[in-house]
Amino acid sequence: MLHCRVCGENPPVKSNTAIAEERARYLKDLVIAPEPSCPDESCSNHTIPVGKGYQSIGLTKSGSRRYRCNVCKKTFSVGKSTTGHKQPHKNRLIFSLLMNKSPFRRICEVADIGPESVYGKIDFLYRQCLAFAADREKRLLSGMKIPRLYIGVDRQDYMVNWTRNADRRNVMLHAVGSADNATGYVFGMHLNYDAAMDSEVIEKEAVIVGDYQVKAPFRHYARCWLKEDYTAAILKNASRKRKATQGLQSDIEAAYLNADQRDDIEVSETQDAGRKLPTKGVQIHAEYSLYGHFFFLKKLLGGVEKLRFFLDQDSGMRAACLATFQPEITARRADAFYVRIAKEMTIAEKRAAIALSRTEFENARQANPGLSDTELKTLLIKERIRHMATIGKWQDRWMLHPFPNMSEPEKAVCYLTDYKDYDADHLARLYNKASLHAIDCFFMQVRRRLSILERPIVSASNTGRTWYGYSAYNPETIVKMLGIFRVFYNYCLAGQDKKTPAMRLGLAKGKVSLEDIIYH
Repeated sequence: MLHCRVCGENPPVKSNTAIAEERARYLKDLVIAPEPSCPDESCSNHTIPVGKGYQSIGLTKSGSRRYRCNVCKKTFSVGKSTTGHKQPHKNRLIFSLLMNKSPFRRICEVADIGPESVYGKIDFLYRQCLAFAADREKRLLSGMKIPRLYIGVDRQDYMVNWTRNADRRNVMLHAVGSADNATGYVFGMHLNYDAAMDSEVIEKEAVIVGDYQVKAPFRHYARCWLKEDYTAAILKNASRKRKATQGLQSDIEAAYLNADQRDDIEVSETQDAGRKLPTKGVQIHAEYSLYGHFFFLKKLLGGVEKLRFFLDQDSGMRAACLATFQPEITARRADAFYVRIAKEMTIAEKRAAIALSRTEFENARQANPGLSDTELKTLLIKERIRHMATIGKWQDRWMLHPFPNMSEPEKAVCYLTDYKDYDADHLARLYNKASLHAIDCFFMQVRRRLSILERPIVSASNTGRTWYGYSAYNPETIVKMLGIFRVFYNYCLAGQDKKTPAMRLGLAKGKVSLEDIIYH
């Protein structure tokens, strides 16, 4: 722990190296592959793309274009994205089926291909989606000017099925996502799982370098879950008592209490005896995924004039956001809010809450006949601000939002970066914009459109474990499907306004066809 001599808090220490590793892991998806050029590194044309300095000399048997370098006279071929595919005409069909909740076995039947071919197509589509997104998002990386973004950040959990009857434990992974509330554009969706690492190799090397003998932040593999740590976390979680909740304020209070009870306030992951680490790849500590995600956003959104973050009530998310954007917050170019939503309400309860809000609004209209609807909303929010509740050990002040809707029927908002420098109207407008609707809409579409990530259809096994319907068996498949779907959602799915999120943000002029991504 660190100790603050001003306020007396004891924030936990984190590994800068581990955060940098996660940041680099996410940013590599934005790297654009170099354009084809002369393969001879000693040639002056080596870094010059195919064009005037080359001569076209026909096609290869596979259909790839052949070129001769005018400088060194060497020949080389440039293949299409589908070079080597036996059935490239099925790519679009499989892409469409994957994005419309078709189970993998049904895709095999409809497309008349085998299971290995389905996974091969997923690999191909994932590469193409990454390349397409990197090409479009390079404008953001190069400082695309955007006046303001209102970004909701939340997490979604995914369960991975067991692969051996002898060990019927599931793998629980967490993905953090962020989306702009105005355009719906999803900037990132990152899973706390690294497929490029070998868990057995990591365990052996961790023992050799003495990771188990030092505190977590000072380890060589600080971001990786090690087996002994995971077992210890299961035992500790089994003994931890949790407060029963009833109502939104009670939920908020319980979240503060649970955070304060943790050894590391930023670690919200919980393990139980029914879960295990992945057999392939390495599970990453969720708090490092959060830091990596926010540093990824900082790199991607350097050209944005002002950033407003709306965070789910999670102490790790709060720490990662405020630490990453501390310079921007101090310069008053960024702000952060907690947003807590009552998600367990019935349809009847949601409708009752909305009806009550409308009645309150109409009463305010009658009492203030000269104000517009916008001015009335500002007035009502300012009134709520004056009567905010102080909740939790840190005396955070929460406002119950006066304007619920069906997706957010009861909502409380807490301003985390209040420098007391905004006037009352400006502050009320910010509170009014506080929402997680864009990222929650994306999460909902993930559940509805991806069969392996739908809400689990639970069936009990004879050992008391649970097996989850269509869920994935390999965590890497989840990474690839989320990457594919993010591109599909941003560039191919149009809303009621006939625009896609990318069109609203300014990264596309029209709805992108599946073919444009497949053959990018």
